[in-house]
Amino acid sequence: QLQLVESGGGLVQTGGSLRLSCAASGRIFSSYIMGWFRQAPGKEREFVALITSSATTAYGVDSVKGRFTISRDNAKNTVFLQMNSLKPEDTAVYYCAGRPLGRTWSQADWGQGTQVTVSS
Repeated sequence: QLQLVESGGGLVQTGGSLRLSCAASGRIFSSYIMGWFRQAPGKEREFVALITSSATTAYGVDSVKGRFTISRDNAKNTVFLQMNSLKPEDTAVYYCAGRPLGRTWSQADWGQGTQVTVSS
């Protein structure tokens, strides 16, 4: 099981950038699939991006492709989400999650979330 702590959220103007970090406890981090999700007010949580243990990436929201980049540093037990060209519609609470292969995201370990607010 992982314990996850997100950081790096905040208030930024349209067009700005933020880099979210998710620090994980546990020696199993490197084997986990790590993901970022977000939830805007009044909306369901949506999948943003994932990165596998071998650093293969996938992005779930078309609107973030080309603007967001997920990466990981297994030596530091940390996963990142670089967010560029931010838009007001990116405003949400961003959550980090991790799961081993074979489990679903509903069975994953989750962080507490970090707020990202993009002003117009």
